[in-house]
Amino acid sequence: MDGTVDWRRQGRVAWVELAHPGRLNAITVAMWQRLREVFGQIAADPGVHCVVLRGAGGNFAAGADIREFPRVRAGQAAVMRYHRDILAPALAAIAECPQPVVAEIDGVCVGGGLEIAAQCDIRIASPRARFGAPINRLGFPMAPDEMQGLLALAGRAATVALLLEGRIFDAAEALRLGLLTRVAEDGALAGTVKASVEDILRGAPDAARRNKRLARRLAQGTPLSEAEYFEFFSYADSRDHQEGVRAFLAGEKAQFHGD
Repeated sequence: MDGTVDWRRQGRVAWVELAHPGRLNAITVAMWQRLREVFGQIAADPGVHCVVLRGAGGNFAAGADIREFPRVRAGQAAVMRYHRDILAPALAAIAECPQPVVAEIDGVCVGGGLEIAAQCDIRIASPRARFGAPINRLGFPMAPDEMQGLLALAGRAATVALLLEGRIFDAAEALRLGLLTRVAEDGALAGTVKASVEDILRGAPDAARRNKRLARRLAQGTPLSEAEYFEFFSYADSRDHQEGVRAFLAGEKAQFHGD
């Protein structure tokens, strides 16, 4: 059976699932392309206020499907196309998704799976999750667009060590390295993710989008222009801002709408 990337909307939450039975959810070219397509659809849906990305069958993802490599990565031109035209756009679609994205990580999360998780905003793992990028054993380095996500989370020293050693390590170490937001108690992964989603949904959707956009912009390291400051503070007249202040002063639960 070929791998799939499916999504469904349940209320204000979009659930995205990676599935490749018998292959630990190894990601095929078609799955990378579908991942980009799915996150494009979600980004265009104003009714979605949070996204949960997970793998099927007790694993997150075991990286790219190496069985395809002789066909899709034969020669420098093909390798460049594979990483720049297939993988990079999929990872960018996750990173640029305007809604908060929570990764629910169980079992194997290595190689491309780790690269996908690194693009999410919140990463929650079970204690049995395993991480790493042992691609040095396959004879190639991590591509630039793929390494950026790990560098942003773990920094240069940890990222380089991770790639040089090619070790597989546990969730506790991934948390120490900054690759995870938190590790759930044993058997409580789904509940911990649910609590995170509920916290996100209690907040204003527009504020979440603006926080994501501003964090991404500030990471560029260049000063904001006056136009960018003006656009950021345009939330002042939004309905959600007014509702949030009103509800707080009235001791009520705010009813946000995303505008």
